Amino acid sequence: MSQLQTSPRGWKRADLEQDQSWVHRLSEQEIHDLEAGLRHVLALNKKEFELSAADFPVTAVTEQLLKRTMDATQTGLAICVLRGFPVARWSKADMRTLFWCMGLRVGVPRPQGKQSQYVSDVLNTGGTYRGGTGRGYNTNSKLDFHADGSDVVGLMCLHTAQSGGKSLISSSLSAYEELARRRPDLAKVLTEPFYFSRQGEHAAEETPYYQASIVGFKDGRFACRHIRNHITGAQLTFENVPRLSALQTEALDMFDALLASEEICYHMDLQQGDFQFLNNHVVLHARTEYEDFPEPERKRHLLRLWLSLPQGQALPDLWSIAYKDVSTRALRGGFRGVGITPEIRAFE
Repeated sequence: MSQLQTSPRGWKRADLEQDQSWVHRLSEQEIHDLEAGLRHVLALNKKEFELSAADFPVTAVTEQLLKRTMDATQTGLAICVLRGFPVARWSKADMRTLFWCMGLRVGVPRPQGKQSQYVSDVLNTGGTYRGGTGRGYNTNSKLDFHADGSDVVGLMCLHTAQSGGKSLISSSLSAYEELARRRPDLAKVLTEPFYFSRQGEHAAEETPYYQASIVGFKDGRFACRHIRNHITGAQLTFENVPRLSALQTEALDMFDALLASEEICYHMDLQQGDFQFLNNHVVLHARTEYEDFPEPERKRHLLRLWLSLPQGQALPDLWSIAYKDVSTRALRGGFRGVGITPEIRAFE
């Protein structure tokens, strides 16, 4: 990929409303070429971790589409939505393969949880969001604004909810700049270490909690890693973790309020056939509560992919425990879990 010349910038809700260039409706040719690549991969009959980028053939059209998509996450608004893929023509397993192969072409997928899954089903299976082991992807709960543990998070929408389930995105850079303008003392607090729980999804060699800042800077670049549910989890679960100070709580509350404010937060409905890609270091995401259709086959269902990108920015030094490696062009991020197999190690 070409060397990018511009860093992501902060934005407000009005910016996304006025400039819809971040939404790209797939052309018939782009769809045709993606489907042709998928048919080729399926004919190989390989397992997920046996596949390589070379197994997913790309035309000049597909290559340009994927490059433009990832470049969009590393510059400007730092978000991209591809709209209109005909998911109904394919099985869920086929869509998983396509999403996986798209990820292989642009970066390296990262594990996402206790079972070390590399493509997660964002689907209500009765999980609990709040608490010391809660994650949001297996619930229908309203989610706090947060970053996922990778350079980029991708979502592919297979089915929408009967009601609710809006995707909320917010510029962490804009929210932080506003916090620094109003309360510089609270902005400084976010650059200092907080304790985060691994929510019971740590690998054997990892501690169940760790320290990291919420906001940091490296090589002049801003980065935000806000996961309040994990901060709350550490407070609820570990007696030896220091209690949050009044100033820390005030900083978290005000930052959350700014992220959710009408001025900054953008509400969008993910449509069936949408791919949403976000730069986790400068854009946070959340979700409204939702209600599923009664039929199991119509339940809201998204696929989630976490990607480490070769062109990803260097990250703050205080994030080294969370990411293992904070340098650029590094394989980093993810939640290791307990399911790392020799097959996965060979893949990595």
